[in-house]
Amino acid sequence: MAHRIEVAARHSDTRALVRKHKFESSGFKVKNLLLVDVYVLDVFVDANQLRNVAERLHNPVTQFVAIDTPISSKKFDWAVETGFLPGVTDNVGNTVKEGVEDLLKRKLKEGEGVYSSQLFLLSGLSKEQVDLLAKSLINPLIQRVLIKSYSEFVKEQGMGSVVPKVLLHSKPGVFTVDLLGASEEELISIGKHGILAPDGTRRGPLALDFTYMKAIQTYFKKQQRNPTDVELESIAQTWSEHCKHTIFADPMDEVKEGLFKAYIKAATNKIRKEKGKNDFCLSVFTDNSGGIVFDKDWIVTDKVETHNSPSALDPFGGAITGIVGVNRDAMGFGLGAKPIINRYGFCFADPNDTALLYKGQNRTQPMLPSKRIMEGVIEGVNVGGNCSGIPTPQGFVFFDPRYKGKPLVFVGTAGLIPRKSKGRDTCEKQAQAGDYIVMVGGRVGLDGIHGATFSSEAMDSGSPATAVQIGDPITQKKMSDAIVKEARDLGLYTSITDNGAGGLSCSIAEMAKECGGCLVELDKVPLKYPGLEPWQTWISESQERMTLSVPKNKWKTFSDLMQRRGVEATAVGEFTRSGKCIVKYHNKVVMDVDMKFLHDGLPPRPMKTTYTKTKHQEPKPFAAKDLTKPFLQLLGRLNIASYEFISMQYDHEVQAGSVIKPLQGRGRINGDATITRPVLSSKKGVVLSQGLNPTYSDIDTYHMAACAIDTAIRNAIAIGANLDCLALLDNFCWCSSTEPERLGQLKTAVKACYDYAIAYGTPFISGKDSMFNDFKGFDAKGNPTKISVPPTLLVSAFGVVEDVLKAVSLDAKFPGDLVYILGETFEELGGSEFWAMQGFVGNSVPKVDAQKNKKLYMALSKAMQQGLTASAQSVHRGGLAVALAKTAMGGMLGLEISLKNLPGKVSGDEAALFSESQGRLVVTINPKHRASFETVLKGNALTLVGKVTKSSIQINGLKDNMIIKTTINSALNAYKKTFKEFA
Repeated sequence: MAHRIEVAARHSDTRALVRKHKFESSGFKVKNLLLVDVYVLDVFVDANQLRNVAERLHNPVTQFVAIDTPISSKKFDWAVETGFLPGVTDNVGNTVKEGVEDLLKRKLKEGEGVYSSQLFLLSGLSKEQVDLLAKSLINPLIQRVLIKSYSEFVKEQGMGSVVPKVLLHSKPGVFTVDLLGASEEELISIGKHGILAPDGTRRGPLALDFTYMKAIQTYFKKQQRNPTDVELESIAQTWSEHCKHTIFADPMDEVKEGLFKAYIKAATNKIRKEKGKNDFCLSVFTDNSGGIVFDKDWIVTDKVETHNSPSALDPFGGAITGIVGVNRDAMGFGLGAKPIINRYGFCFADPNDTALLYKGQNRTQPMLPSKRIMEGVIEGVNVGGNCSGIPTPQGFVFFDPRYKGKPLVFVGTAGLIPRKSKGRDTCEKQAQAGDYIVMVGGRVGLDGIHGATFSSEAMDSGSPATAVQIGDPITQKKMSDAIVKEARDLGLYTSITDNGAGGLSCSIAEMAKECGGCLVELDKVPLKYPGLEPWQTWISESQERMTLSVPKNKWKTFSDLMQRRGVEATAVGEFTRSGKCIVKYHNKVVMDVDMKFLHDGLPPRPMKTTYTKTKHQEPKPFAAKDLTKPFLQLLGRLNIASYEFISMQYDHEVQAGSVIKPLQGRGRINGDATITRPVLSSKKGVVLSQGLNPTYSDIDTYHMAACAIDTAIRNAIAIGANLDCLALLDNFCWCSSTEPERLGQLKTAVKACYDYAIAYGTPFISGKDSMFNDFKGFDAKGNPTKISVPPTLLVSAFGVVEDVLKAVSLDAKFPGDLVYILGETFEELGGSEFWAMQGFVGNSVPKVDAQKNKKLYMALSKAMQQGLTASAQSVHRGGLAVALAKTAMGGMLGLEISLKNLPGKVSGDEAALFSESQGRLVVTINPKHRASFETVLKGNALTLVGKVTKSSIQINGLKDNMIIKTTINSALNAYKKTFKEFA
């Protein structure tokens, strides 16, 4: 018998108040709300044991508890209960399950489980309204909802106990796929829609085009047999665009070696060679993360991933899986790095956009609303980072209508690892033939099936629900601590990698390259529930798992350690020198594929590109003489306004290393970069920043990429980074990447990455691409529609700061300080926020002069090291107007500014204020440092434009006439009101 335990607050419940506020902001006028936590125990316990469990689930001072009876006798209108569907990761339920096992002093048996849900008892809504509210509470892909009226609740004595068990009735087995005799049409269908199962249904996308399917057919013809479903599914994962980055690897026009080798990797190789003995890179492009020197004892690593497609289906699950997944990239670097800093970046549609989209015809398979996607993604990264004990200081948010079909969700993790461990170089790892293949962490379920192949295609009606996963940060935290803090430094394993895209099929096969082969016994893999097919076990992307190679003579020690730490570890096979990836299921070989074919058998697909620059309507000069109103409007734009409501949800103080924080100054302004001290006995810090300018792609992707690099570097320089110790990461999120025009845009952007990385001497150490960020479906009227994201490049900067005590924040410090503008301003409003506010794109996209900028940045760094700067703010989105406003608002001080002698060339005040020319900064200094500051910056474009005052912001234009005058409070109100409902 299943038992139901309900827990609710005796007095004021903050969570209920927050929920009520959210309901009201969404238009639901809820009068009263009681939030009840529900735990269903499908466990064999006696009455005394049940009471003991209930005692541990509530605080008797602040909470009520009820066992197998409803908690509330007060009158309400509606009871709404939400919980997970069978098989979906239930983090709360899993945690309670561990507590129950500790209490009972036994492991729960197969079939026993603990499940969580939430019950809302509320008043004030009609039946239609409560139905709408219930829909807003859940994602039907992963959650269930039950609604009862008060009378139904009383009559039925509560909500009843739902036990969401997975019951798979089919008998697991393996079958061969008739590939040898398949026609071209059938090969295409298998590649696009998946293997035809015995019941006549297609399993879901393999994301293999005809060229790839033909190569696979040819391979098995040579083997004189058809492939098993396990083999075909495994090859699909390994060859997916998500895993192999085929568009960057294949020949493109005259670039025979592919974009990655010719531009990204070539730039890094050239820079490292030029740096010589000053090269700070230790591991690039070969591991889960990129690694650079921190000091003589430590290495720091960084990796930024995307989780776009899963986040479109389930925003919370997609985002939490993304952040805990990239945490594992740190854990999988070398012999295992400790995750020390998280970063994020979100590209959304306007949350106020309520227009509906559908994946299916006739208004079927509705997509989630923009606001729901935004809230879910933010919460997912919140839970993933906060529950893992990893600070999340650095991030950004960007809005454009074209992210409505598929959001972009960037998540990154920096790691820390000693340079030596147990006498070993920690950057080096190699699985040895004879080592056990060990899976550590969570169990395998149906979640995450076809995740890698799904992410390699556009979103449409065939996008599989099984691609959705939900990460469990608690399980992963235990695993991380056990491996990185103990097993690594005991020398208990020889290699480690993440179970991410493709699950075991990719992690084991990748590690097997280190020694030459593997033999896997699938029936030994621990499952969440019985009944999984062998191919599902092999490719599932269920989270919180790492694969390790453990020498046989160390297996018992390793296994005992994991068991003591509450981490499941299972030997599922052995690494070999066979040259093959062999997989068995109940002693029957279900996969036997040559390692060379599995990893290198992809046939090249030469690509041709075209590139045509779009000419946009050129906006007329702004007529108004007083620009105060557009200035305040700009501060409230979605892409400029404060996102403090996100920064304050993310714990950036855990691990105690925060130096330059996400919110700066008395005005609590979102900064563009942060500094964190990972080794608390050292003055050194890690700087993180980024640059992203997708609107520039509407004009020229070359200059878009150049600006992204310059912005990422400039943002880091502004808080104290040194250009000589700065590395870059690239994340390309493109669309329709089979179209020659889109490929032409991509090739142009990647060429810019080569040019500007070399110009600045900043090597790329890691990267990731996501090539099919398109939505193909139907609009609210049922018309077919395709929505493609703008070509988007995120460039992340990552480096080491020698002395965090010399770091500089953005906020003005004292009245009387001098204000300088560094760099030149030109008539470059194309793709700017100012033109977007007027409904235009324009054509004069900002261009980067790397030689001038590099000289300026190095001079500014020198001035900062000498303690000559009080504040610095990078000039980017919104131009000088926004940079000056942030400087003033940060310090809650005023500014008196004149643009009369502004360096550069502009025709009017609107261009002077709102141009987004690159290479510029606003800097304030103590007047006594003026001579020294100007001496250090001599030979660079800089102008003294005014001073810091006590209250108002006053800006005079090119003719010294007043063009802006407002109070700090007015500016701050404009800046902070946009997302006030989310605070």
